[in-house]
Amino acid sequence: MAMERSEVEIVKPRNDKREYRRIVLPNSLEVCLISDPDTDKAAASMNVDVGSFCDPEGLEGLAHFLEHMLFYASEKYPVEDSYSKFIAEHGGTTNAFTSSENTNFFFDVNADCLEEALDRFAQFFIKPLMSADATIREIKAVDSEHQKNLLTDVWRINQLEKHLSSRDHPYHKFSTGSWETLEVRPKAKGLDTRLELLKFYENNYSANLMQLVVYAKENLDVIQSLVESKFVAVRNISRNPFDFSGNPCPSEHLQILVKAVPIKDCHKLKIFWPITPGMHHYKEGPCGYLSHLIGHEGEGSLFSVLKKLGWAISLVAGEEERSYAFSFFYTIIELTDAGQEHIEEIVGLLFKYIKLLQDSGVQKWIFDELVAIRETGFHYKDKIPPIHYALDVALNMQLYPPEDWLVGSSVPSKFSPDTIQKILNELTPSNVRIFCQSKKFEGCTNLTEPWYGTQFAVEKLDIMTLEKWVEKAPDVNLSLPKENVFIPTDLSLKNVQEKVRYPRMLRKSPFSRLWYKPDTNFFTPKAYIRIDFNCPESKHSPEASVLTEMFTRLVMDYLNEYAYDADVAGLSYGIKHTDTGFEIICVGYNHKMRILLDKIISKIDDFEVRPDRFSVIKESLQKEYENYKFHPPYRQAMYYCSLLLEEHSWPWSEELEVLQHLEPNHLLQFTPRLLGKTHLECYISGNIEPKEAESTVEHIEEVLFKASNSPSKQLFPSQHATKRIVKLQDGLRYYYAVEGSNPSDENSSLVNYIQVHQDDMKMNVKLQLVALVAKQPAFHQLRSIEQLGYIALLRQRNDHGVHGLQFIIQSTVKDPSYLDARVNAFLGTFESTLYEMSDDEFKSNVNALIDLKLEKHKNLREEAAFFWKEISDGTLLFDRKESEVGALRELKKEELVEFFNSHVKFDAPERRNLSVQVYGGLHQMEYKHAIDNLPPGSCQITDIFSFRRSRPLYGSFRGGIGHMKL
Repeated sequence: MAMERSEVEIVKPRNDKREYRRIVLPNSLEVCLISDPDTDKAAASMNVDVGSFCDPEGLEGLAHFLEHMLFYASEKYPVEDSYSKFIAEHGGTTNAFTSSENTNFFFDVNADCLEEALDRFAQFFIKPLMSADATIREIKAVDSEHQKNLLTDVWRINQLEKHLSSRDHPYHKFSTGSWETLEVRPKAKGLDTRLELLKFYENNYSANLMQLVVYAKENLDVIQSLVESKFVAVRNISRNPFDFSGNPCPSEHLQILVKAVPIKDCHKLKIFWPITPGMHHYKEGPCGYLSHLIGHEGEGSLFSVLKKLGWAISLVAGEEERSYAFSFFYTIIELTDAGQEHIEEIVGLLFKYIKLLQDSGVQKWIFDELVAIRETGFHYKDKIPPIHYALDVALNMQLYPPEDWLVGSSVPSKFSPDTIQKILNELTPSNVRIFCQSKKFEGCTNLTEPWYGTQFAVEKLDIMTLEKWVEKAPDVNLSLPKENVFIPTDLSLKNVQEKVRYPRMLRKSPFSRLWYKPDTNFFTPKAYIRIDFNCPESKHSPEASVLTEMFTRLVMDYLNEYAYDADVAGLSYGIKHTDTGFEIICVGYNHKMRILLDKIISKIDDFEVRPDRFSVIKESLQKEYENYKFHPPYRQAMYYCSLLLEEHSWPWSEELEVLQHLEPNHLLQFTPRLLGKTHLECYISGNIEPKEAESTVEHIEEVLFKASNSPSKQLFPSQHATKRIVKLQDGLRYYYAVEGSNPSDENSSLVNYIQVHQDDMKMNVKLQLVALVAKQPAFHQLRSIEQLGYIALLRQRNDHGVHGLQFIIQSTVKDPSYLDARVNAFLGTFESTLYEMSDDEFKSNVNALIDLKLEKHKNLREEAAFFWKEISDGTLLFDRKESEVGALRELKKEELVEFFNSHVKFDAPERRNLSVQVYGGLHQMEYKHAIDNLPPGSCQITDIFSFRRSRPLYGSFRGGIGHMKL
């Protein structure tokens, strides 16, 4: 078969300058080529139409296990882990995942290194080496991944939904795999898992079931030639596509109410129906239309009514599966305690809203409005990293014809009332499945889901019962949404007079400072506004911290019904508690951004405490605090590390304690103090002219500072709040050991943090280069070879300009003290890697890091986040990338080795080390030993706050010499 080149035109956004081409190789491998001359990164994604639904009976998780094994080695590149090592050393990342109907492998790499990366990648699908030695190790890795998920409610409830389905449909299967399913049970049946794995690969991985995307800077002809040479050898056995049609939920699994006990304290209600898959009608968009209405949060919506009744915290609706075989339409409602007592009425209200949609008929104006929003979103879509873009397109290739690979089902183009009505007619009481999670069901269940151990009970519902629920539902005013006033109509670009690269201070007053940068890179009708309120009152006690959090949540709560339309129309906003007060962020189309921002400022100015909403927000926040103890141990370790290092941070236990006693009058008294003294740090960028930016801040000042009844006054110079970090002692190893907060969690964890320096160009690049070179070897040694745990990684850490490294490991197989010793052992072996690095390897690593640094921002958000960090930290090094590249070009290998020997290796004289060890349920004996036996040369921390008070602090850059002056 000759190579086929399709002349079909792939629909693309009108502002997209990239070029696309579809080709089909002689082996039937379908490929999408993407040429982007401006890209810094190349990327590829291979989608294989073989997923966990294809697992053989009795070998649950085999497809997922195969995904793990393909990464190891190939006949052409037999050195274990050489693919991942090559990618990491050339500025890239790799990953893969297995879902129900497909497995996807993807990577990115510095643009000049694509050819070799692609050659290594292609070998997975040509001649992989799945060695016997690697087999047992990766079964353990799969099991470790499963252990990580065992106490996670999302995984548990998802499997419960599958459990309560037809055993004859692959939807029923357990998909992750474990030691039990991949080693113990096969062995008991006389099966060799590796031989079954090879058989599975040989029988199913075929080029005609694969879709490849390659994203590169070269022209399409060059990319095509590259792809043909690398992938033509992928085997094609002309395997028939898998067919998963059939109903996973026959009648015995419909009209059921399932009551399940979650791990976390929450009340969640999920009402869902099996439906005709939306993929069959993706151009008509029936599920998008219905999810827009059922999931709406504006006036008259189901959520608005439930919120007014005090029954709901959040609501989402939509289609669950992207499949031609089967699908579900769901509504998920997070309930309050009061809502949990009214499940029947809530289900009744949902069916009342569905009846309203039936009676109102399909509205063309709503469909047209959705199309207008979606079209604008498609044509002005932000550029995203190539690795994510390649992945998205590859997944679309499995589902859509070539002309729709980019647009997918995001923009419906045909108004078909009958199609929408058809899906709506399937949302009936006779077709429904209702799953409710609550701790209140403890002791009221009689069944156990076999894979995750979830306790549950099932109650069969008849039509009469469901009709009674509708009858007893409150008589409330449900209605269709009104016209969306936030849809942008002016998408013109402002004329930028100066082609600036960095923000500049446009305006300064006693109340605020404005940083401004016009859009000179992205040319979209979008803007980004960030207003940071520096409020000293917000941080002086746990009570102040909690009240500030309550304030921000209530402002968001009050705005929700009004501003929901803005979010739907592509104008998002957030009001969040920060370390030094709170902040407002608005990002999206600039046309009506000022209207939204003025409304937010008005809500802050006129803030009131509504007792009913206060109690709902308090209840929600209290559950969040109480659920901290169920966080996975690695997150607990990271939390303790931050608590030890940050000068003004309060433990969640203290914040929970004060929250329990707070009443509306406390917030009423606190808010004038919070807002009474503040300073605004403002950043405005994008499609906004300087005078607009200035008038925006002037208006905020008028409202909050200058009117006769304004709530705020300027800060005194002594009042500006900063964030400072504890300085560890040279040559001393601190360790903090603590029991995990959830005794049922068998996982333990370690954060081994090496604090190195405060922001300095030369030191920054040395640390970054060590991290670049060590990252993949650390992962390979600690996870792949030693099998210490699924989570085993090395990261850089930056706390307000204080830089360091941290190893993060979560494990059931070894205790934290052992994990800590293995980290130090790795650093011992890595020392020789640095010593033995050739000059060519050193230059290659330096160049890879330079390429990473010179990578251009993809969109306005990314650019704003980079510049905002400089403003927030007070460093103001807007040319940081260029300065660090200059430092890298001058760096010598000897300097890197000397840096490692002085600051990073285990016995380095200037090494500042903090080991945070969280001991899980399997390692209680080891915990007792750890606290009674001090390791040599270590300092045990027994009290976090005594330790924090006893240590000096790094100075803040906010106000430092040569940096930001307050």
